[in-house]
Amino acid sequence: MTPGALGRIESELPGLPEALRRVGEVILEDPAEAARSTIIALAERAGSSPATVTRFCRAFGFAGYADLRVVLATETGRAAQAGWGAGVGHAIGPDDPLDSAIKIMAAADTRLIQDTAAQVDPDTVGQVADLVVEARKILLVGVSTSGNVAAMLAGRLRRIGLPCWSTSDAHEALSDAALLTAGDVVLGISHRGRTREVIEALAEAGSQGATTVAVTSFARSPVAEVADLLLATAASPETPLRLGGLAAAHAQLFVLDAVYVAVAQRTHERTSQAFARTIRAVESHRVER
Repeated sequence: MTPGALGRIESELPGLPEALRRVGEVILEDPAEAARSTIIALAERAGSSPATVTRFCRAFGFAGYADLRVVLATETGRAAQAGWGAGVGHAIGPDDPLDSAIKIMAAADTRLIQDTAAQVDPDTVGQVADLVVEARKILLVGVSTSGNVAAMLAGRLRRIGLPCWSTSDAHEALSDAALLTAGDVVLGISHRGRTREVIEALAEAGSQGATTVAVTSFARSPVAEVADLLLATAASPETPLRLGGLAAAHAQLFVLDAVYVAVAQRTHERTSQAFARTIRAVESHRVER
């Protein structure tokens, strides 16, 4: 497992068995202390046993606690060096000065992007890009904020000549998915991975032979389970004034932008020609200085 362990632990914590969840909560409460602790000390703080800590480590792809400690030390050191600690985890209140709120937001969003970049699998991004390049049809499905993210990527892919569209309507998504076949691709975007419209659209598309891709912060979620491929984003904590789904849009856009860049690399000549033609087409709508 690569760096980004803290983000993955945070996102998957709710789905863990109680004993493993307590271990994760102790780690997230003070990752630097967990990196310094022995397995016995961590188990005592979590009210569990060393064997439970070992099971927790293996659930996240580590051979044992020693490997997890190395990654925790690396991540907490990187966060301290980047100054992420200032404001991260602080819930902005109604009486906070605006300049302080802006700094807290910047720190939290920077960490969200960094955690997403650390845990996203480049091989999976490349695999999705290959599928998109060769696809007969590309459908993106998302609801609310995730729907806006889907629409943005669909527009960018269309601009470089790919047959792509998006929908946030449940009936349209199911109808479109039902008409797909092998060789088509569907990307379903859902922060928590529990949006019924997205889950049903991916399931329908998959039943018709299309390749399905989930973009979510929760790897142990229904939308991830129904998809062929997973593009994981770091989870954004909920605060009274900032819903997790809204902040998660930054991570979703980052991952999908990586897919877009990979697609543009694979279709460089065609993409360059498309850019030139579309720039000429909209040039008359630009206001001269």
